[in-house]
Amino acid sequence: MPTIAYDASRAALYTPERQETLFERGGLYTPTQWAVEASRLAYYRAEQGESEEMRLAAALARAGFGEPRLFIDAATFAFATIHGGDGTALIAFRGTQPDEIRHLATNLQAQQIEWHESGGRVHAGFAKATRGVMPQLMDWLAGEAQPRSRLILTGHSLGAALATLAASVLKPEMLVTLGSPRVGDAEFVASLAHINVARLVDGCDVVTQLPPALSFYAHAGAVTYITCITGECIDDPAPTMIEADRAEGRARYASEHAWKPGAVLLRELADHAPINYARGFF
Repeated sequence: MPTIAYDASRAALYTPERQETLFERGGLYTPTQWAVEASRLAYYRAEQGESEEMRLAAALARAGFGEPRLFIDAATFAFATIHGGDGTALIAFRGTQPDEIRHLATNLQAQQIEWHESGGRVHAGFAKATRGVMPQLMDWLAGEAQPRSRLILTGHSLGAALATLAASVLKPEMLVTLGSPRVGDAEFVASLAHINVARLVDGCDVVTQLPPALSFYAHAGAVTYITCITGECIDDPAPTMIEADRAEGRARYASEHAWKPGAVLLRELADHAPINYARGFF
């Protein structure tokens, strides 16, 4: 059972950067836990001032990671860091921030364009944002991070989409996505076939159902589903099990959360909050 309570608040969904890290000094964490928490930490506004950059560095240090390197482009923010123990290089992409019009504009550019980097067709807005930051990432990997033992890419929401596109180029040992929308067509997804993809879906999260599958978009990787009722993780569950869990989850949400002051009205949105992904792993 999760040790973190489900958070239905608007603050958890819209301002995840206000929450403190789940990393505890001296704690031992799996690579998936590193990635899940790094996806949340990517929301810290480290590019806006020294205090927030120090806050990010302090959070990463608790899990044994070194100073973060920031990557900033017109519609993209990401950070990278190297684990001091085993040499893992970790890159985390920030998701959509409601107060950033550039992020909303990126999400709305949903027409497909050619992704020559690996093949197939992908979401135009995601492609532009990824291409904008890719030279910085490649320079870091070829320089400071060159002696790494492995590479992990991660992100939540928009960040998950950017991490997926970057993975098709950088070929990490592991890609962990939280609340990812569909990014490209079946040919693009095939280019990720040899990458270890952990695609996490929390309950009713509506973002994971966009763009619709009938619009020539497909998901990359088998799903790891976080149940609405117990918050446990189930690998590649049957669709019937997911639908039954979601139906019960919606009913419980309406009676337990939706009516409370400060709560998100719909479970389909509340389940997208990064902390509600983390509860399945911490």
